[in-house]
Amino acid sequence: MPDELQVLGRAVKQAQYKQHRALDSRLAAAGTTLAQWDALRAISRAPGSPARALAAATFQSEQAFGTLAGRLAALGLIDRRPGTGRRIEHHLTPAGEEVLSAGHRIADEVLAWCYSGLSPTDRTTLLELLHRIDGGADAQPPPL
Repeated sequence: MPDELQVLGRAVKQAQYKQHRALDSRLAAAGTTLAQWDALRAISRAPGSPARALAAATFQSEQAFGTLAGRLAALGLIDRRPGTGRRIEHHLTPAGEEVLSAGHRIADEVLAWCYSGLSPTDRTTLLELLHRIDGGADAQPPPL
């Protein structure tokens, strides 16, 4: 059983790696990276959000997201504005909206390619299974 679970874990990681490599490679044509595009996507979904929430949404540490947001601001893709208290709010600029839109088109093409071997029913099943696994995300791993 442990070997089977390790093979499964590696297969999930391999599929993710293939998807990320393809996305990163193609997003370069839009002048962005996967990490940058993912940050733009998170900001678009929740404009005005602080770095802490955006870091969680993009699976990064707050420090890593802060560095990334600084780069995005320097590129003119986002605005960082003072919010309530010490909170800094993040918003897309028109240039950021354009890069995000180009990234969506590229992602649609790449993801269609990545999942082309699955029928629509298979994709639905895979998504349901992944949601079932993720449903236990708050559960603590077993003690060492």
